[in-house]
Amino acid sequence: MENIIETWDITKKYDDFTAVDSVNLQVPRNSVYGVLGPNGAGKTTLISMLCTILHPSSGKAQVNGYDVVKNPTEVRKSIGIVFQSRALDDILTGREHLEMHAALYGVPKELRNQRIDDILELIALGKKADEYVKTYSGGMKRRLEIGRGLIHYPKVLFLDEPTLGLDPQTRESIWNYIENLNKNEDITVLMTTHYMEEADKLCDEVAIINSGQIITSDSPRNLKRKLKADTITLTVDDPEKFVENAKNLDFIKDIFVVDSEIKLMVEMGENLVTEVVEFASKIGVQIQSVELEHPNLEDVFIKYTGSRIQGEK
Repeated sequence: MENIIETWDITKKYDDFTAVDSVNLQVPRNSVYGVLGPNGAGKTTLISMLCTILHPSSGKAQVNGYDVVKNPTEVRKSIGIVFQSRALDDILTGREHLEMHAALYGVPKELRNQRIDDILELIALGKKADEYVKTYSGGMKRRLEIGRGLIHYPKVLFLDEPTLGLDPQTRESIWNYIENLNKNEDITVLMTTHYMEEADKLCDEVAIINSGQIITSDSPRNLKRKLKADTITLTVDDPEKFVENAKNLDFIKDIFVVDSEIKLMVEMGENLVTEVVEFASKIGVQIQSVELEHPNLEDVFIKYTGSRIQGEK
């Protein structure tokens, strides 16, 4: 499949600090591609370079076949951008926002009104089009920002933390909207997120970024399959004693301590919970809670980074 975004060792440095470190991405055309990582991992910096807002310190990147440094105008014509910080004017209506951006992006006058009506229908704001944005809910404002990014028929839509700060119900409606957008508008979506569930639900492929580096990338399904393990999560009265002794158990593939919880990576976990409980009793450690989980993206992240996405190593 053809790649619409490619980077080769793209890097961004600020004096002695490296925000993005030799990142290589291949984003297939018409896919939803996620860059998953904690705050400060380099996600926004990476998108800013791909959008020509920041100049790379080194390396190379192409978007829709255009070099982000040599052909910035062509790149900008090819993309729409929705950053996590709000950028709407409360005293304008939804329609006025779209009219202004259609003019800025050079949408021909004879096509402008029809395009605006199409976008309003797409983002389900037709009935609210002529109301002031200050009356919109958080989800409506987010949909308007996404619609504004689509007004000029871009090939790629960049979404930086698209559901940050939204309530769960609104977040799910935005997820459905992004899925429909990708399927019906022939558009590639590159999104950053630190929500595991969001990446798992929406993305055809996910790249996990931490400290400016891409650690691994694949489809969410394959990333989970690669673990080949269930997770037994424990809280105990003496974590250090349990971990030290559990290292000798041959059925444990890996062991982590995350936020006072012990995570045991095992195969066929449903057959081993009883054995783990009996082992703890044998070494004089009291189990306070035990839970069995099948692999999810958080387990993948912990496997590759040693920490939860919000936590410290």
